Amino acid sequence: MLAKVLSAAVYGIDANLIDVEVDLSGTVTEEDRFHTVGLPDAAVRESRDRVRSAMKNSGFLVPPTHITINLAPADLKKEGAGFDLPIAIGILSAHGALHLKDLSQFLLVGELGLDGGLRPVPGILSIAILARARGIPNLLVPAVNAPEAAVVQGIHVYPVSNLADVVDLLNSTLLGEVQRKRFEAATDALLAELQHYSADFSDVRGQQTAKRALEVAAAGGHNILMIGPPGSGKTMLARRLPSILTPLTFDEALETTKIHSVAGVLDPAAGLVAQRPFRSPHHTISDAGLIGGGAVPRPGEVSLAHNGLLFLDELPEFPRNVLEVLRQPLEEHTVTIARASMSLTFPARFMLAAAMNPCPCGYFNDKSRECMCTPPMIQRYVSKVSGPLLDRIDIHIEVPAVQYKELRGGAAAEGSTQIRERVMAARERQRQRFHHAKDRIFANAQMSTRQIRAHCELGADAERLLERAMQQQGLSARAHDRILKVARTIADLEGTESLAVPHLAEAIQYRTLDRSYWA
Repeated sequence: MLAKVLSAAVYGIDANLIDVEVDLSGTVTEEDRFHTVGLPDAAVRESRDRVRSAMKNSGFLVPPTHITINLAPADLKKEGAGFDLPIAIGILSAHGALHLKDLSQFLLVGELGLDGGLRPVPGILSIAILARARGIPNLLVPAVNAPEAAVVQGIHVYPVSNLADVVDLLNSTLLGEVQRKRFEAATDALLAELQHYSADFSDVRGQQTAKRALEVAAAGGHNILMIGPPGSGKTMLARRLPSILTPLTFDEALETTKIHSVAGVLDPAAGLVAQRPFRSPHHTISDAGLIGGGAVPRPGEVSLAHNGLLFLDELPEFPRNVLEVLRQPLEEHTVTIARASMSLTFPARFMLAAAMNPCPCGYFNDKSRECMCTPPMIQRYVSKVSGPLLDRIDIHIEVPAVQYKELRGGAAAEGSTQIRERVMAARERQRQRFHHAKDRIFANAQMSTRQIRAHCELGADAERLLERAMQQQGLSARAHDRILKVARTIADLEGTESLAVPHLAEAIQYRTLDRSYWA
């Protein structure tokens, strides 16, 4: 007998529909019972042992026949344990253990334990989006995955805990109506509830210049580099940067959650990434770990930071080849990973925040400590960060050591809430400005050359100031565009449409440190 069950496999961040076809025929020995075809990997092939034990321990008879399982389409490689549940249901359906013969209105996915219990699998959000797109109304998932799947509107999500529970649900279905309450998630309430940050800018004393630069960076989505001695507060400032970013919209949260779900780093209890991601990989990370990779490519740190912040602490300590792979994502906001069997593209629209010491000992130009590094040592240290990568960072600021009086005295510093209100007001002006843009643009940092010319017109005095800065500092054409983008953001923070000389002067000031250290 033949049975067909619908399941799904995730490739990149999208899911493909998989037909699990099960055929029972003939009598064979125990060792020759299961045959799985359709490019299964080792985890899929091993499902025969999990399925056999799960069925037996759930009280179902394993048919004493030859079982052929085909995963179609056969030219796509299948991997992971998510096919356990549809394979088991297909065997039971073909053997006549299910009253419901037509399973085309159900999509099943889940890993089986030997006792018949269901374990969660990654990529459920992508699978739920696929079910909605294909018009499959009912999605059966492990109970732990239900909050994640229920975020997608337009489908019925039913959490199940074990194989017997799935069989009961299918057998109780009458005239296409499932006799069980579906799982529902209040997405708007979930987004509002999880928008909370423990780190706040009120904890930071002093560093007013650095705070101002971070506010500009957050308002326009600009990349930022902080240079200063150890203990000056670079990491502390960077960890508070997400607290002043604008809240995630539902579409952004859905897109971000999909990436985290595929990568297997999503918090099962949350079901939705409601805060902008903050990723801070260690400097021993490989280029594949940063960009993504693997035989079947998986998202890297730049994709996990999509719609959020990627923080690289101790920037020169990262291997140079790792840093150089950041060039393309910083410009194109996507990562394409090509393999012999497939080519996958992951989104990577993130803000880059980086921190570094000015020299190996960390005290070059410090007023309180003497630097023991020679000029060749300093040059060799800072040259680990290449000019082309530095050119893609909009804002460079120096973060000096905090003075004792600032550290101990004075009133509490301005908190993240007040700064965030100004950032959100500036972002709203940008949203209205780019509302009719053909490309999806959310911030000034994403403006194209044509949009820079349209929205960053300069007066005569500002034009002369920019020309003098370009000639004196030897800035590149890319630096020219990024200065105008930053100046546009500074004007948005002040609520003005025209770019004035003070806006441009502040933006130029954020491009001087690279000439001081990398000259």
